[in-house]
Amino acid sequence: MLLSGFLRADPVVVLSFFNRSQSADLDWIGESIAETVRDALSSQGVLVLDREDRLEAYRRLSLRPDAVLTHASIIKVGESLDAEDVIYGHYALTPPAVGAASSRGSLHISARILNVKRMKQGGEFTEIGALEDLAALETHLGWRALQFLVPKTTPSEQEFLQARPPVRVDAIESYVRGLLAVNPEQKNRLFTQAARLDDHYSQPCFQLGKIYWGKKDYSTAARWLERVRKSDSRYLEAQFFLGLSRYYTGDFTGAVTAFQIVAAQVPLNEVYNDLGAAEARLAKPEALENFRKALEGDNADPDYHFNLGYALWKAGQFGPAAENFRAALDRNPNDGEAMALLGRALKNQGARPGDPRSEGRERLKVNYEETAYRQLKAELESKK
Repeated sequence: MLLSGFLRADPVVVLSFFNRSQSADLDWIGESIAETVRDALSSQGVLVLDREDRLEAYRRLSLRPDAVLTHASIIKVGESLDAEDVIYGHYALTPPAVGAASSRGSLHISARILNVKRMKQGGEFTEIGALEDLAALETHLGWRALQFLVPKTTPSEQEFLQARPPVRVDAIESYVRGLLAVNPEQKNRLFTQAARLDDHYSQPCFQLGKIYWGKKDYSTAARWLERVRKSDSRYLEAQFFLGLSRYYTGDFTGAVTAFQIVAAQVPLNEVYNDLGAAEARLAKPEALENFRKALEGDNADPDYHFNLGYALWKAGQFGPAAENFRAALDRNPNDGEAMALLGRALKNQGARPGDPRSEGRERLKVNYEETAYRQLKAELESKK
């Protein structure tokens, strides 16, 4: 996974591939191709818009998500998302020959890359193989798209494919149907089925981790997020929420490890803040420095001032602690906790062991803005 930043400031959008087969029951394949190509590009540092961004563009343009788009509509989608390139295509399944009971048919995938900024059409990429080999076909297509877009940084075919072992087609189908499902219970069931059908299938583990995180079932969330592979484009996001899940279950050492992985690659304010919070629970002196890094990144956030003030107060540095509590109150005058601790700091009253009003008061951040960070970094680097 390329982690230094996005290679290009302008994004790419991958559309769901169009179904040219006779069966609408195969529509899920188009979404699967799009997700695999998107993940392949993103994991190598290409800024790729999420599925939600694409669906929002469809809504704005009054397009059905399963519609076969005209060339003009494809351009409109790209323009509405301010994308530089649009990847789109179609597929068809040829039924197996009579007597070929072991096969579900032959799949033909065709892909095109349209540069919207220059209105330049790239060549056609095709992949042909058994439906059972869908994962390998999609992954190879993703590698070829990388070669076209960022040839200088694309890993070798062998290296790329080795990092992404094939996934069972029934697991892929369950996962994609889970993405397409509207009912939360159905999503959970399909993602769980996908993960159980193929132990090393990373994507449903991420989705399940986020589902259980949303339910505040942090132990279960952690178990799923631990299974997200390093080659997955959402690996760092998974580590961030793994750190939060571990923190909420009292595994502060595990939380520190997860947050350190993220901070080393994506130095976001919220990551430094949460890393500092986990370190503070372990009485590590590094917590102060990480709280300072978070505050340097966003001086307007009252929680960053509070956390630094709280850590200084616990360390007996009452004067600097009071300054940060005042800064927190300047930004949030209704912060009763900051007000109370400011009073204690001004009186040089330290923490009382075992007092729940003064123990474990660090404030966490649960937002994660990796894409925005990488896009901004790419834009800044492109102007140098």
